[in-house]
Amino acid sequence: MDTSWGDGAPRNEAGDGVEDVLSRVLRHAWQRPEAPAVSDGRRRLTFGELADETARLAAGLSSREVGAGDRVVLVLANSVDFVVGALACMWLGATWVPVDIDDPPERRLSILADCEPRLVLTASQDQPEALPGHVTLVDAMGGSTSRAPDPLTDASLSAYAIYTSGTTGAPKGVMIPRSAFAHGVASAVEALGLDATSRGMCVSAFHFDGSYGGLFPPLYAGGSVVIPLRDSLLFPRVFVRTVEREGVTSSTFSPSYLRLLLGSSDLDRLATTTLRVISLGGEACSASDVRELLAAVPQLRVFNQYGPTETTIAVTHFEIAQNSLQSGEFVPIGVPHRGVRFYLLDEHGDVVEESGRPGRLCIGGSQLMSGYWHAPGLTAEVLRDDVVPGDRVFLTDDLAVRDDAGCYRFIARMGGYVKRNSVRISLVELAETLRGLDDVSDAVCAAYQGEGATTCIAAFVVTDPATTIANVRNRACDRIPQSMVPDVFHGASRLPLKPSGKIDVDVLLTSIGLTGIHPQDVSQVGA
Repeated sequence: MDTSWGDGAPRNEAGDGVEDVLSRVLRHAWQRPEAPAVSDGRRRLTFGELADETARLAAGLSSREVGAGDRVVLVLANSVDFVVGALACMWLGATWVPVDIDDPPERRLSILADCEPRLVLTASQDQPEALPGHVTLVDAMGGSTSRAPDPLTDASLSAYAIYTSGTTGAPKGVMIPRSAFAHGVASAVEALGLDATSRGMCVSAFHFDGSYGGLFPPLYAGGSVVIPLRDSLLFPRVFVRTVEREGVTSSTFSPSYLRLLLGSSDLDRLATTTLRVISLGGEACSASDVRELLAAVPQLRVFNQYGPTETTIAVTHFEIAQNSLQSGEFVPIGVPHRGVRFYLLDEHGDVVEESGRPGRLCIGGSQLMSGYWHAPGLTAEVLRDDVVPGDRVFLTDDLAVRDDAGCYRFIARMGGYVKRNSVRISLVELAETLRGLDDVSDAVCAAYQGEGATTCIAAFVVTDPATTIANVRNRACDRIPQSMVPDVFHGASRLPLKPSGKIDVDVLLTSIGLTGIHPQDVSQVGA
């Protein structure tokens, strides 16, 4: 083992006794270098090897003048390479910015232009378009013969920036401090009961922050992580076979993916595997789905996790018991992690004190983002010091209610956003993108209920008579990620308006026989 990464892992705390994520990984590497850490089907690394590769990449990035406070864009698939890249950025105090390798070129380049990276890290030179300042991971690792500088573990530095849909019609970068990252990861370890024997499996794409709940907690606990090819997991039998072959003990994925597993004839095989913990997150999960899962695999511990991107992966983990589920209700989201505080605001912006009364959920404490990159105005709108006396909170777009035992339940999402397949989508951003297409004079997007109570999106566009809807869809797919493409496109001669002047999406949906999904109209709650 090459111990050029140090004579012992530095310990640095993010507050409340929580150790920095990089420090914890290096500590495991120093104490148990031969223990398995991460594998992706192409290669496997022990903790010692993971630390060695991270140190070599950190040295290479440092030779290219990457340092504390810089952004490094990672255009890498779900892989061991991504883990090494993220840890190397943390080593130097840089912020990693994950970008989906399947994103349309326009979106990818717009993120690069916004975050102003020092460097773009790719897997190969074969890129679909020119990426300014890009270097391959192999070249970066071989780019310096010098030792890496001492690892930086300053809790105030940013760990990563996730670009999400925005109400402004453009993606915005959510900056997550290392302190918040450490608290979120450590809380997941505690809630899920992970330890050095745990073997996790990641299902979600790494440009989606929910995936970090499956990737980093097992490593933090001294366990290991399996990273399968994402596309192969579309087949539930591959999920089951991977669990069997790799001895997977825990996994984190969306309720939508759970429904895919529930429809598989291979589901019952999970009862004979090592799988013991599943955490569901990214969207509301139904009681009936969880009941069906527990009936098939009764030894499972199933958790419902909740947390907006701005509050670092997840701020609650609620363990679901078979007898705690009521038909027709969403599963509770539970109580906040240690160091996290929940508040509910009524329609007047006052804190709701009594249980059973719904309100807009606000989150304070140790897992808050530092802000949106280059968007102080937007940051000031949602990170507020003036709504809860004595506390700084993030105003979510969610309605919730608290019961007498202090357990919270999600009710609905406020207007503007929907979640589909665990991806948060701004209907405003979609409509703005469509309006930007040639021959499209107006557009609106609306959510509707699909088969199996799934959330779907309909796009209504006013176009030039010579333009076909198929043409609009094809051009839209060139500008937006596949995960955000509307399920249906319809042409309209005009967009009907309500008396208030707003577009009447109910009329549009009804005209094509669809039932809209409309969260309770509480746009002024907590404003």
